[in-house]
Amino acid sequence: MKKFALITGASGGIGSAIAEELASQGWNLYLHYNENKQNVLDLINQLSHYEVECMPIYADLSTKEGAHQLSRNVFQIDAIVYSSGSAPYGLFSDLTEEEMDKMWQLHVKSPMVLIQSLLSRLMQRSSSRIVLISSIWGQTGAACEVLYSTVKGAQIAFVKSLSKEIARSSVRINCVAPGAVKTNMIAPFDNQELEEMELAIPLGYIAEPKDISGTVSFLLSERSSYITGQVLAVNGGWYT
Repeated sequence: MKKFALITGASGGIGSAIAEELASQGWNLYLHYNENKQNVLDLINQLSHYEVECMPIYADLSTKEGAHQLSRNVFQIDAIVYSSGSAPYGLFSDLTEEEMDKMWQLHVKSPMVLIQSLLSRLMQRSSSRIVLISSIWGQTGAACEVLYSTVKGAQIAFVKSLSKEIARSSVRINCVAPGAVKTNMIAPFDNQELEEMELAIPLGYIAEPKDISGTVSFLLSERSSYITGQVLAVNGGWYT
């Protein structure tokens, strides 16, 4: 029987790595994007040799309508990977309410609405999985990333509580909390800052997106069938 996974933020570094990993395992994919349509089209072309179905879906998940628009375009579904996000950097005192509302919508309300909308369909499957990509800062907090840390911490609380509510319905939900990963999120850092970051990470290097996608793949597999409500920290030993 075909299995289908929805990946939000599939045009990003981590999302596209997850898509590659899952396609190689025979998953058919709904690939969500917002601004980077060409990235998703290129990704679909890249995945064509796996002979799986790949369906692009546009939605702006920083708006109230985005999650509803996305869920209306999803039919058969066995797994959700919520990988959408952005990380504004700056002092808490400089944040606007508009920024707070947008980040809360993108990182907290939209995944809640999306999962709520698709939950009945997930429950119809014999085994369904949900993974949210949170962050090390959702676990520890970070100066100058107070808003990002807050919404990522809320994702963790959501996963821990919902896992208890839906466990008897054969739906598992977990979080992956990456540390520093080689994506656009670290693009603003200069070479010296990146070197200092690597020195602070016990394993001595910044993660590749495939380090995150491998963990997601594990959580979507039957190898993790007794794991739910957990946060898997993939951070090279940083801030642990």
